[in-house]
Amino acid sequence: MLSKKEIENILPHREPILLVDEVLEIQDDRILAKKIISEEEPVLKGHFPEYPIYPGVYVIEGLAQAAGILLLREIAGSGKKVVPLFLGIDDARFKREVRPPCELLYDVKLIESKMGIFIVEGKAYVNNSLVAKAKLVLGSKIASGGTEGARNE
Repeated sequence: MLSKKEIENILPHREPILLVDEVLEIQDDRILAKKIISEEEPVLKGHFPEYPIYPGVYVIEGLAQAAGILLLREIAGSGKKVVPLFLGIDDARFKREVRPPCELLYDVKLIESKMGIFIVEGKAYVNNSLVAKAKLVLGSKIASGGTEGARNE
């Protein structure tokens, strides 16, 4: 339904941290997206070379990026540069290891929206088996292009 190029028009993320390859289905309050995990993923060179496991934090970040696509797709093409913000993680659970090669599916549902803050429920699957789930709290801001928040040391 959405290609990687179309995803890049919505999200500011780029390789190697863009963790959604394709959107399979999208509705007003739900998205189903995927990431192909290959043995060549840069993170697997160190996590762990002898027994590669796709990091759980990457799975959660992938769920957040899928949510970002769901929430920001209407803004895409408006000329506004919007940065999605990860504001919180609740009830995160990791059920199984994610080992390459595999197809990781992200299923994210919007459960609450209030004053620009969004709560989503995300579940990640490999071969129809739940590998992780979490409630995510998300927001966004207009990108100023500056170094606001950066520290000079």
